[in-house]
Amino acid sequence: MTLTTLAFLAAVPILAAAVMLIGFRWPAKRAMPLVLLITAFLAWWGWDYAIVNIIASSIQGLFITFDILFIIFGAILLLNVLKYSGAVFVIRNGFTRLSDDRRVQVIIIAWLFGSFIEGAAGFGTPAAIVAPLLVALGFPALAAVMLGLMVQSTAVTFGAVGTPILVGIRGGLQSAEVDLALAAEGVSFADYLQLITGEVAIFHAVAGTFIPLFMVCMMTRYFGQNKSWSEGLSILPFALLGGLAFTIPYVLNAFFLGPEFPSLLGAPIGLAIITLAAKKGFLLPRDKWDFPPREKWPFEWLGTLQIDVDEESTGFKPGLISAWIPYLLVGVLLVITRLNSLPIKSFLSGITIEWTDILGTGIAASSAPFYLPGMILLIVCIATFFLHKMQFRSFRKAFEESSSMLLGAGFVLIFTIPMVRIYINSGANPADLPSMPIAMAEFVAVSVGEVYPIFAPMIGALGAFIAGSNTVSNLMFSLFQYGVAERLSMTPSIIVALQAVGAAAGNMIAIHNVVAASATVGMLGKEGSILRKTLIPTAYYVIVVGIMGLIAIHVLDIGGV
Repeated sequence: MTLTTLAFLAAVPILAAAVMLIGFRWPAKRAMPLVLLITAFLAWWGWDYAIVNIIASSIQGLFITFDILFIIFGAILLLNVLKYSGAVFVIRNGFTRLSDDRRVQVIIIAWLFGSFIEGAAGFGTPAAIVAPLLVALGFPALAAVMLGLMVQSTAVTFGAVGTPILVGIRGGLQSAEVDLALAAEGVSFADYLQLITGEVAIFHAVAGTFIPLFMVCMMTRYFGQNKSWSEGLSILPFALLGGLAFTIPYVLNAFFLGPEFPSLLGAPIGLAIITLAAKKGFLLPRDKWDFPPREKWPFEWLGTLQIDVDEESTGFKPGLISAWIPYLLVGVLLVITRLNSLPIKSFLSGITIEWTDILGTGIAASSAPFYLPGMILLIVCIATFFLHKMQFRSFRKAFEESSSMLLGAGFVLIFTIPMVRIYINSGANPADLPSMPIAMAEFVAVSVGEVYPIFAPMIGALGAFIAGSNTVSNLMFSLFQYGVAERLSMTPSIIVALQAVGAAAGNMIAIHNVVAASATVGMLGKEGSILRKTLIPTAYYVIVVGIMGLIAIHVLDIGGV
């Protein structure tokens, strides 16, 4: 088959998902089983991918599904525990005292607190934590999920203490071909990785500085009484401060400390600056913005997660610091367990459940349950039971509510993740055809030529959309992007950096991220409505960064390795 035919066939499952979820507005629980069947058939028919490999890839996907569901359950349980302990009431009042303007709350909670969680944990954790917290503060569930997903952009490339660079770019790029090219230039691979880190940070900083403003404008446009962009733009000075308070230390950390720390340290620095600015009223507009009265909310805005327990329903009334301690514990424990300099990371990640050769195919799957953020969230939930002096029946109610919400997400993800693994693994075929995502990427590369920098971040975003992970997208496409850059006589490090940035932006539309975030607030079945909204900031991000890449290569004529 020709490359054009392969690329068309590879695009069919993605187009089918888009038509069903966005066009027909089908719920994911109806669309994704069909997409799985379409993908499996095309892999078998078009790629001669063995049925036993399809089954093995699906089993591999179920291992990943367990990991995701564990994180979702931990995030939902923590919020429900805080609901029944009375802490949610205290946190809600604390933010109201800091500012009752929802625009300010978005910048502080979603953008900065969410970016810190991304820097520490990654893998969809920010949306799973931020979305239910926003619902607890009185945000519509649909707005909370949209904002939680928009967080998964700028911070993502350096999320999980730098995993998308340290595992994704390194694992995807290291090869004999690249090693020889770097040796000829007298550059070590570690130095090359640091060069890419700096370039990624600059691209992200330019596009990401405007994300807080984008988040606010999306909220006022789609969830305001007046459906107004201008009500979001009126907070422009404060929103830009919120962006710069994160992106400036973010870039400095990237250049001076490496890929582990831009998000992890940049977000807390920004949080301290913006919290102080909000307290002082610095750059805040005179007007206040809030959602319409709850009774006027359309049904589409609502989820099944209800946060209606106030402080009078519990015997113990936590103070503001005590109410925030569980979330602070989450951040601290995530950092401690992810630092390479401490032995706890290797210990926890070494305790695994593995299937190294599934059905004799060579496909492997593993899970490290004690290393997952879900385990940390579970530990914090238990600690909160004692810290907030909860009654056992309240904790049990929180557990029961969280378990029931998990069932819907589990049903969707057992189809979504296996589809992803079949898609990615399809390159292991007797005809030595490129895998489905690589076939699409190669078609784009040979079709566009000199304007390829515009498309490089789009390919990264496509990988994240398919796999739901910046890291996996980088593993799939980094060497491909490097090769295309060499064939087109463009600077490979810039093209690889564009790949990494686009893959971060693609997390906003990754199907299983959307499903996971929706599950935390009880919005399963409304994934199409969410995708229609998060497509907008994703398009902004990849287009802006693509134009920057085009300027860097063809106008500034940046050369090098």
